[in-house]
Amino acid sequence: MNATPGGGLVERARALAPLIAGEADEIERTRRLTSAVVAALIDNDLYRALLPQSLGGAEAPIESFMQMLEEIAKADASTAWCLGQCSVCAMIAAWLDHDTAHEIFNTPPGILAWGAIAHEARAVEGGYRVTARWDFASGSRQASWLGAHVRIAGSDGKPRKNAEGSPEVRTILFPVASAELHDVWQAIGLAGTGTDSYEVRDLFIPERFTAFRDVPAALVEKGPLYKIGTGSTFSLGFAAVSLGVARATLEAAIALARAKHQSLAGSAMRDNGAVQGLIGRTEADLRAARAYLYATANAMWRDLSATGEFSAAHRSAVRLAATWTIHQSGRVVDTAYHMAGATAVFRSHPFERRFRDMHAIAQQIQARDTHYEDVGKMILAENR
Repeated sequence: MNATPGGGLVERARALAPLIAGEADEIERTRRLTSAVVAALIDNDLYRALLPQSLGGAEAPIESFMQMLEEIAKADASTAWCLGQCSVCAMIAAWLDHDTAHEIFNTPPGILAWGAIAHEARAVEGGYRVTARWDFASGSRQASWLGAHVRIAGSDGKPRKNAEGSPEVRTILFPVASAELHDVWQAIGLAGTGTDSYEVRDLFIPERFTAFRDVPAALVEKGPLYKIGTGSTFSLGFAAVSLGVARATLEAAIALARAKHQSLAGSAMRDNGAVQGLIGRTEADLRAARAYLYATANAMWRDLSATGEFSAAHRSAVRLAATWTIHQSGRVVDTAYHMAGATAVFRSHPFERRFRDMHAIAQQIQARDTHYEDVGKMILAENR
C-alpha cells in the first residue's frame, strides 16, 4: 500500500493512457471494455481508489480520484466512466461490516456495479427477498457483484419508514451470477460502458449484504471521504471525466490547426486570426472550468478534514461546480468539433467519438439544469 493515501493513482492512470487509447476502437466496436484494459486497471489497483484502507484500498483524497479519472478520460471516455462508476460503488464498503466487505472486494476481481434506485424488497427472516429489474448499470460487464437501491417493505407488505418518516431505502448486494444481464445499451455515446439492465427473480439477500448508503449515522469507516457520500462523489468524478474529454478534444483541434491548410485560402490554419482567437478563448474557458471544479473540491475537502462535517453548503457548492463544469466542457468539445470542419465527421479522426461521448455525459443526472434551480433556491433563502 502507498504511504500516502491515493499516492501514485494519477501517475498510474497517466501511464496506462497509451494502452487505453490503443484499445479505444475495440471498446467502441464491442461496446465493452477490453480484457486488456480491465486487467490493467485491476493490476494497477485503480478500481480500489475509494475503497477503505482497512480493506487494502487507497481511500484516496477526492482530488486524486478526480485527477485519475481526468487522465483516463483523455484516452477513452467509456473506460473513465466505468472506472468512476465502479470506484464510487466501492464506497459502500464503508457502510458494511468488515468481513462482508472483505468477501466482496477482496475476492478477485472485487468490482461492484449498480444502477438507479427502483423497486421494492420485502423483509423476510434473516434478510430480504426481491424480484426486480434495474437500469443504467455502467461497468456491470466487468463486475463480480451487483447492487441495487430499493425501498423496503415489511413482512406484512407495507412500506417501512425511517426515523424521519421517509421510505426506508437500502442498498442490497449480490453476486453477478445471481442476476440476468440484458444487453440494452445502444446509445449515442459512452458506447463501451455496457450500461445495461439487470434482473433478479425471487432472490434472497442476507441481512449482512445490505446497507444504508449515504447515511452518516450508519458509517463503519470514519475517514472524511465517506462523509461526502456517493452522490456528490459521482458528481465530482463525472465532472472530471468531462474535463478529460474536453481537454483531449481541444488538443486534437490544436494539433489539426497546426498541420492543416485551408484549401480555398491556401494558407495554414494556424495562421488564421479567427482560429487563433477561438483557440485562445476556448483554452481560457476550459482552464476556468477546471480551476473552479478543483477549487470547490479542495475547499470542501479542507473543511471536511478539519471539521468532519459535509455540510449542506458543501453539497450545494459541489453540485453547482460539477453541473457547470460538465456544461462548460460540452461547449469546449462543441467548439473544437466545429473548428475541425469536415474532418470532424470521420471516425478515423479523434473528434466524432468524443463529441458523442461528451453529449452522452451531458445528459446524465449530474448535469441536469434543475441543479441550478436547487442552488439558486438555496442562495435566495439565505439571510431571510
